[in-house]
Amino acid sequence: MKTPKVIVGLDVHKNTIVAAVLPAEGERVTETVRIENQPQAMERLATRVARRGTVAFVYEAGPCGDEVQRQLAGLGYRCAVIAPGLTPVRPGDRVKTDRRDAEKLARLYRAGALTEVRVPTPAEEAARDLVRSREDAVADRLRARHRLAKFLLRQGRVYRETNAWGVKHRAWLKSQQFEWAPLQQTFEAYVRALEETEARLQTLDQQVEELAHHDCYRTPVQYLRCLKGIDTLSALTLTVEAQEFRRFERAPACMSVTGLVCSEQLGGHGAARQHHESGECPSAPCAGGGGGVLSPWAVHQPAAPRAAPGLSDAGRPDCPEGAGAGAAEIQTPAASQ
Repeated sequence: MKTPKVIVGLDVHKNTIVAAVLPAEGERVTETVRIENQPQAMERLATRVARRGTVAFVYEAGPCGDEVQRQLAGLGYRCAVIAPGLTPVRPGDRVKTDRRDAEKLARLYRAGALTEVRVPTPAEEAARDLVRSREDAVADRLRARHRLAKFLLRQGRVYRETNAWGVKHRAWLKSQQFEWAPLQQTFEAYVRALEETEARLQTLDQQVEELAHHDCYRTPVQYLRCLKGIDTLSALTLTVEAQEFRRFERAPACMSVTGLVCSEQLGGHGAARQHHESGECPSAPCAGGGGGVLSPWAVHQPAAPRAAPGLSDAGRPDCPEGAGAGAAEIQTPAASQ
């Protein structure tokens, strides 16, 4: 028989934390307190609640990160981080407060109805943040290009000669002059914003390439690059988002994290199931975070017989025949524009 535990549900915010204490032998929360989101206040709360017996803390993953979990684990307490999207919701329950959220977490955790997520180590989180910052830079570049292109469109200046953002297009941009000084200043501001974003993206590309050569990531990146459509960037993105592939017992578990699942709609006399087998380009975001976007439509393209930048083909392990060792880099639809 398991030792009864005092369950403490936490509703974590930037400045405050609401804690609901569920006693070991009780079914109702007996204490609800609000403390500052400071290490000293959390340590005092944990020390006081621990006098009642074995204690376990639980809170939902969110924008405040995993510092609370790491602090409590460092103090020797059990602390579970819960996937908020998998928390059961009672139909018709429309009242949501910090106190009710903390109490619900404590009760559901006691009942075993919550899904715990793996907390990354500080090193894993740092690598993941670097890859996600590059994705942010790609999105910023796209927005900067759109702002510049739409500004020129409003002025009746459209480039139609070759592909956009190539060498000739950029030379055409440099030749643009406006009669009114405010328009010229606006144009130069948009161009300068685009150049700054591209410089930041180039720096991040170099840093991500260096991270892929790190001892912790070199081997998984090399093996993932054996798959068709995956090169250094996509392999590193999968590695830092999955964190540890061996924690997935079955392939569907890994697919649910990366978003590589089909959608199904049942209704009436038929069912509609959507696979990534058409010529469309659906992107599959990682369900565990804001970054880590993989485009499975890239596997429909033939493998490019070229050496990928950074990690050369000589650095790959022996790949099965037809595995697409020379595949091109996967790109998202947004990044390819």
